[in-house]
Amino acid sequence: MKQTRWLSLVAALGGLCLSLVVAAAVEVEQLSTPELQARYQVLIEEMRCPKCQNQNLAGSDSPVAQDLRREIRRLLEEGFTDQEITDYMVARYGDFVLYRPPVQRNTMALWIAPGVFAAIGLVALVVVVMRSRSGTGARQDDASGELTADERRRLQALLGEDRLQDGESGEGGSERND
Repeated sequence: MKQTRWLSLVAALGGLCLSLVVAAAVEVEQLSTPELQARYQVLIEEMRCPKCQNQNLAGSDSPVAQDLRREIRRLLEEGFTDQEITDYMVARYGDFVLYRPPVQRNTMALWIAPGVFAAIGLVALVVVVMRSRSGTGARQDDASGELTADERRRLQALLGEDRLQDGESGEGGSERND
């Protein structure tokens, strides 16, 4: 009986904690028209929170994001266009506030880097595939374990003549009985 009460209490507290998290992301202030509300949603999803860095204004609960959402609501109600609001935010916070910064000299690396890395990866993939087809790369399906004559010569040079001859029989060649 006590266990059931304990589990009920834990479940109730867990539900309360989850409901607080859900309530934190809900906007309580609505704009005057549904059109303004739709524009507001688009703007806050396209703008980045300056504090959170990888979160948009819609998903951030930081005080800065709350202030920016309030400012966007004010500008929309005053009749600013989306471009004017975007320009205002960029003038105040820089291109960082935009998830899709414009193509400029200082943002060129952001736009080119993904293509360059994809091309490098594609070239590396082609090289690996070509090597595996031509047989010049390491083969994993060769299970014979036998050394070629060239490999045996190199091994003899590295280990010295007497150590390899002791180990050629395959019977514990690293141990010597003197």
